[in-house]
Amino acid sequence: MPSATATLLEATDDDFEWMIRGVAVPNRGLSLPPGGVDAKAVLAHVRAIARTLLQQWGRTASWMIVANGEVVGLCGYKYPPSDDGAVDIGYGVAASRRRRGHASSAVAAILADARRDQSIQDIFADTAVENVASQGVLKKNGFERVGTHVDPQDGEALIRWRADVRTGSVTRSAGR
Repeated sequence: MPSATATLLEATDDDFEWMIRGVAVPNRGLSLPPGGVDAKAVLAHVRAIARTLLQQWGRTASWMIVANGEVVGLCGYKYPPSDDGAVDIGYGVAASRRRRGHASSAVAAILADARRDQSIQDIFADTAVENVASQGVLKKNGFERVGTHVDPQDGEALIRWRADVRTGSVTRSAGR
């Protein structure tokens, strides 16, 4: 598949409502891919994260990944920066729109956003051990593997990744 450059558009509560309902009527001139962006439960979870970020940090830091007028995925911070400037990110692309460079473009845009925010020093991300594609996205964007751990909720083995948004260097910190 050809690589596409995606842009990020801040996701509002109304955008999440539209994506959860899966309405065919365009929202803000945007369309949804066949099958939607993700499962309704995942969309509701990301919406809750965005609401919490807005309450605790004053911004949602949750974006729609948009390519050619279509919302192809979502990405954002999982919580406000810690006192030491650490934050975790998450991202996902609709199954029908994967392997086109959208996740790589989105992570690059998140890094650019983080570089403009003095409260952020380090970005962390987790990938499933089997998710080689997502690992490639992080490597392409300068993340380095800093450890492994097991998700306490579902027992899945995860690889921990880190990018230093200030210097680009990596330390062996486990993050959050």
